[in-house]
Amino acid sequence: MKAVLQRVSQASVTIEGKVNGAIEQGLLILLGVTHEDSQDDIDWLIRKIMNLRIFSDAEGLMNLSCQDIKGRYLVISQFTLQASTKKGNRPSYIAAARPEIAIPLYETFVKQLGVLTQTDVETGIFGADMKVSLLNDGPVTIIIDSKNKA
Repeated sequence: MKAVLQRVSQASVTIEGKVNGAIEQGLLILLGVTHEDSQDDIDWLIRKIMNLRIFSDAEGLMNLSCQDIKGRYLVISQFTLQASTKKGNRPSYIAAARPEIAIPLYETFVKQLGVLTQTDVETGIFGADMKVSLLNDGPVTIIIDSKNKA
């Protein structure tokens, strides 16, 4: 499971001209699921995201988590994070989980993130054509792969 985290001042996702989810200060999480992912990947990734200290404290140092600042979360499914670009110029998405595997894992991730953070997690719609807008704060962008835990 891969996640691209972007520290944002604001972010939103629009589907068919209507805002489906929006947050102010917090994290935009782009989530890519593989066919090898499991509940263990979800648990590890959520713990890592919740405790990641990428928000500035009073001295301007990145010492605070999204939880510490009472930030919000916007989670967008993005199978293209699993692209392989090793051969040729057309990415291969063979590692990306098919919807029957990816949707339940994505939905579990969102639900569990909301329960553990005690917040309403905003989302897009899995598989929809989404327009994501954000104001990256910093900019700070972090990539996390649950297969690279060591």
